[in-house]
Amino acid sequence: MNGNGAIVTAFVSGLIVAGYLVAVLFFLRGWRDTRDRLFGIFAAAFVMLAVQRTALTVLEPSEGVSIALYALRAGAFVLIIWAIVDKNRGR
Repeated sequence: MNGNGAIVTAFVSGLIVAGYLVAVLFFLRGWRDTRDRLFGIFAAAFVMLAVQRTALTVLEPSEGVSIALYALRAGAFVLIIWAIVDKNRGR
C-alpha cells in the first residue's frame, strides 16, 4: 500500500477504536449505575474489539497474526450474543 493509503487506513482505524472506547465508557457507566451484568459484558466485548482493531493496524500482517486477531473479534461477538441470551433468559 502506498504512503497515503496507509495513513488513511491508520486514521480510519483510529476513528473506529475511538468509537469502541466511547462505547466502553457508555457501558461501564451503565454497569456502574445498575450493576447489570449485560453492561459489563458489553464493555468487555468492546474492549476486545478495540484491542483487535489496534493490533490489526499496528502489527505486520501474517497468517498466524490474522487468525488470532479475527478469533479475538469472533470472541467479542460471541460475548455479545451470550450477554443478550443471558439477559433474556430471565432470572
